[in-house]
Amino acid sequence: MTLGTPPVSSQAVDPTAQRALAINLDDSIYGSFSEIGAGQEIARWFFAAGGAAGTVAKTMSAYDMTVSDAIYGKTGRYVSRERVERMLDHEYGLLHERLAASRGDRTRFFAVADTAAAKSFAGGNECHAWMAIRFQHVVGAATSDVVLHTRLLDAANAQQADALGRLGVNLVHAAYAHWKQPRTLIETLLEHVGRDRLEIDWIRVAGPAFKDVDNRLLGLHLVRLGYTPAVLFDVDGTMLLASESIRHTRVLVERGRFAPVTNLNMEMLDRAHAAFEAAPVPKSDAPRGPIREIMEVTMNNLRDRGTTEDADFLARVDLINTVGKMVLVSDIGAFHALGEYLADRKVDATGLVLGVPLLRELFNESHYRRLDGGILEAFGRLFTHGVRLYVYPTRDVITGQVVTADTLTVAPHLAHLLEHLRANGLILPLACDPGTLRTYSSEDVRSRICSSDPSWRDLVPPPVAEAIDRNGYFGASCPVE
Repeated sequence: MTLGTPPVSSQAVDPTAQRALAINLDDSIYGSFSEIGAGQEIARWFFAAGGAAGTVAKTMSAYDMTVSDAIYGKTGRYVSRERVERMLDHEYGLLHERLAASRGDRTRFFAVADTAAAKSFAGGNECHAWMAIRFQHVVGAATSDVVLHTRLLDAANAQQADALGRLGVNLVHAAYAHWKQPRTLIETLLEHVGRDRLEIDWIRVAGPAFKDVDNRLLGLHLVRLGYTPAVLFDVDGTMLLASESIRHTRVLVERGRFAPVTNLNMEMLDRAHAAFEAAPVPKSDAPRGPIREIMEVTMNNLRDRGTTEDADFLARVDLINTVGKMVLVSDIGAFHALGEYLADRKVDATGLVLGVPLLRELFNESHYRRLDGGILEAFGRLFTHGVRLYVYPTRDVITGQVVTADTLTVAPHLAHLLEHLRANGLILPLACDPGTLRTYSSEDVRSRICSSDPSWRDLVPPPVAEAIDRNGYFGASCPVE
């Protein structure tokens, strides 16, 4: 028997229970469980599966805040990464201190911790959890960690607790069965739970079991799998939890390929920033949060050559970071869905930066056939959450005339809708000198790189050109003749 193929027994017909039993029957795995909020849901599976004495050294639930503080120390938030990592430090430290001498030569120790806010009796609270495991992948090894954040999507407390328990069992099983294949580890986390019950929107691995793993690629994999609609990276490439990092900020988002970032991308963002800074916050009595500038790369743009290649993804993140911007990698196609995603993360206001050609495309009604209310529903959902569009002009390829958000024309039956949005300050033109108007794209720059045309360097910021030269970015993506 291997860990990945648990035995079938009358006591363990549920697949989650099968995995718990497989852990229980592996006498090299031994550890503790500490759970705050939502009950002892993870440990319960191991006790119910049978043979728990072979796995469980200790379980505890420090539910009372005073008791929890006395054990783990005070933290600003009880459901936080800081709290769950303190739990790991404390529990694994005690476990190793007490048992290493007696069984350390034959045991792979672990500590599992989670801190959760499930649906409260009164309702209306944010339902989410931090969960982690610290474990030895082989006997005597230094420890490795897997830490994740999940949003609880079930409507009832009992269902949320059940989903959380199943996730915890999967985490323990995956850590031991799949530490050599971190992507497989992630892929098994929601088995027998479902993406409709949990969203995993942040994950980090560390330690000798994962010494060659790039956590940015694990974040990308979360989006690939549909575990979350988007992941956010800081200006240094560190993966952030969006619901914490952009909460109560004003976000300015530019959507594009950014392969590579161009001077035009930067000019659009700079001009939009000035206009966004001057705009009133929708809730006038609220403090003005800081502005976060984000460049968003959608999965469709990452697939613009048919595949989502890791090297291409890392190059884009690196180059965007080179110009000091945050990166949002998303599988969010529709603008109204992006607005709703940001509103769910409690941003104070959203500015979306785009060009006239994309604004014209937003008025293409064929994009909204799946919505009962069509384009009116889409725009209603988009502009409900304090969203404004900042639109950079373009030059008509036939007439040579500059087209702005104020001079754009759409189908006659949509003209009143466009005028309504203009009149209410929801679509705003970005000023630009017609003599210096830029009209090239990332695709033009990449084409020049591939054809060894040195003029591409004039179209990108100097740090981007230096990084492309230094790292050879995009050369492998050039079409083969």
